[in-house]
Amino acid sequence: MNESKISVRYSRALFLSALNKNILDRIYRDMILISEISAIPEFRELIASPIILPSKKTKIIHNTLGENLDALTLSLIDLVVKNGRESYLPAIARVFISQTKEHKGITETILTTAVKVDEKIKKQIADFISDSFKTKVELKEIVDDNIIGGFMLRIEDKYIDASIRTKLNKIKKELLAKTLTD
Repeated sequence: MNESKISVRYSRALFLSALNKNILDRIYRDMILISEISAIPEFRELIASPIILPSKKTKIIHNTLGENLDALTLSLIDLVVKNGRESYLPAIARVFISQTKEHKGITETILTTAVKVDEKIKKQIADFISDSFKTKVELKEIVDDNIIGGFMLRIEDKYIDASIRTKLNKIKKELLAKTLTD
């Protein structure tokens, strides 16, 4: 069974259980926490280590995160570790977060600019996207001075690149093509 199927099955089971128990928001916060903790190298080493016994992994996770996580999340972690699938925890969290956003009709949008954007402008962008796509918008901002100016906007699988860097690269290609043909 491949990684995506494993992650989808566990996250789907957790999603349905959370929905059934009416604690979807609580479990969503838990999965965000697990996703963030999964970025820590020591945590990744812990869950990937074949040397550490599953019971020890469970105990460590319970001792460090137990009071911050719902019992349903902890039982999922116990099951995943018991089945030797703890390395899939980050992917399970990622799929769960995606499923929850889809269920709630939230569209994740990423705005990349060379400088920080004013909150008023971000709200206008979010409102425009919300009206255009008839969805709730979760706008994340990334500041990347490599784009020089302009912006890049990603809405689900749609991508708008209005950056100066891209425009300059396009002009460069056109000039090089023109000099090669002359």
